[in-house]
Amino acid sequence: MIEGMGLRERKKIQTRRRLLAEATRLFGERGFDQVSVAEIAEAADVSKMTVFNYFDSKEDLVLAPMEEHIGEVAQAVRDRVPGESAVSGTRRQFLAAIKSRDPAVGMSDSPVALGLLQLIQQTPALLTRARAFFARSDELLIEVLVEEGEDPAVARIVAAQLIGTRNTLISENHRRLLAGESADAIAPDAALLAERAFDLLENGLGDFATRARVG
Repeated sequence: MIEGMGLRERKKIQTRRRLLAEATRLFGERGFDQVSVAEIAEAADVSKMTVFNYFDSKEDLVLAPMEEHIGEVAQAVRDRVPGESAVSGTRRQFLAAIKSRDPAVGMSDSPVALGLLQLIQQTPALLTRARAFFARSDELLIEVLVEEGEDPAVARIVAAQLIGTRNTLISENHRRLLAGESADAIAPDAALLAERAFDLLENGLGDFATRARVG
């Protein structure tokens, strides 16, 4: 929590938030490619050098919130308690993120979160980098599973299912947010869908979608 931090750390976080908010506003008004770092700095009332002290580029500024969450699935699996499966650990972390309205799982309808989401989807360079983050999340999870003794090929299969399921759930939340629904309205359905999705992973597809016999 920011309240428990020292003054210097609080100011750093506040500056990052202000830069992100002003950049999102300018990008939304004029487009990503039409806004310079100098203009972002001016809008946030800081120097251009200050922006580069926090971010290497405009792309890094926009994607920094997403980048912070790259290792979450791997960490959830690494931190699971004895007797808890990788699916259960991932499920627990995801449901907790829904409950806390975490933007990382598509559960924030703040103007900044929505602006960033729209910007990333509309800007090919940002979308490409965002997809690279998903691939890195997959790699980190594979590393955890292999460290625990799993066969690398099996680890890749498991990671693909866990990360793929999680990303699909997040995409559905994003779809509804961009359609104008609030995070609070989405949350109950998001939790139910997540439970069903992780149940399918936990128990296997089995007879899911078995075609009925004719006659």
